[in-house]
Amino acid sequence: MRSRWLSFNIALGLMAALTHPLVASASETQRCVTDDGGHTLCLSTPAKRIATLSPGATELMFAAGAGHKVVAGVNHSDYPPAARKLPLVGNHTRIDVEALLALKPDLVVTWVTGNPPAQMELLQELGLPMFAIEPRTFEGVSDVIERLSVLAGTEPQGFAEAERFRMGIAAIAEQYRHAEPISVFYQVWETPLMTINNEHLIGKVLQLCGGVNVFADMPRLVPRISPEVVLQADPHVILTGSVEGSSDEQLDHWKNYPKMSAVAKNNLFFTPASPISRPTPRLLEASRDICQTLDIARAR
Repeated sequence: MRSRWLSFNIALGLMAALTHPLVASASETQRCVTDDGGHTLCLSTPAKRIATLSPGATELMFAAGAGHKVVAGVNHSDYPPAARKLPLVGNHTRIDVEALLALKPDLVVTWVTGNPPAQMELLQELGLPMFAIEPRTFEGVSDVIERLSVLAGTEPQGFAEAERFRMGIAAIAEQYRHAEPISVFYQVWETPLMTINNEHLIGKVLQLCGGVNVFADMPRLVPRISPEVVLQADPHVILTGSVEGSSDEQLDHWKNYPKMSAVAKNNLFFTPASPISRPTPRLLEASRDICQTLDIARAR
């Protein structure tokens, strides 16, 4: 692990020197990492007061071993349980800037496409150190945990968790390498009807388990669709997220189409929404759940 950390640190230093004009002359003690928006952030000392502006960012900071340094979250920052005690500074689409500033963060972890651009620009103008994240792949999840741990000075914990996640995903990939393909429609939302393409992490989870996303090639990450195109695709499985994965009424409207393969085979399934919808290590748990669900559908 130590050799991996040294190689990673050297690579980060080289990247920063090439991409950020101020880094080349910076002290070697600085911690310089590039965020998912392509911007390099350098801290002279590890962050001690961290604000996270999405529930996923909150989870990732805890995963990086820096939960004890998080001083602010946003609505729905509910995992791990310790995160529920955090002061909240709004929700991811509207930040209470005054409340955030009052907590005096020395690092603000933002969501590339989820936080309001105007408020993010304001925070930048106010001089807050900001680090934007939005992992889109399994490796991206591991990588962002490592980068956050560098900024927080918690590398041993962060790199260990990142490696645990990598190994877990690799084990699932090996287990389902020869799984029989089965067509899946993942319903993100009922009204308006929304799904995901294969660029979305949920799409990658489906692929991991041998699922064939019937809307894999849609141009948008989370496209709106019509019931008619779902009927035309005739998936063998319809899957959606719900609280704790318990059955609710979100999929009931599909029962009006008894000839659809998923309905005829009783393959309408629910998975816990929080683990599958956030780019965090809990994707391991979500992936195992979905793989087992697709196994049930195959057996039918």
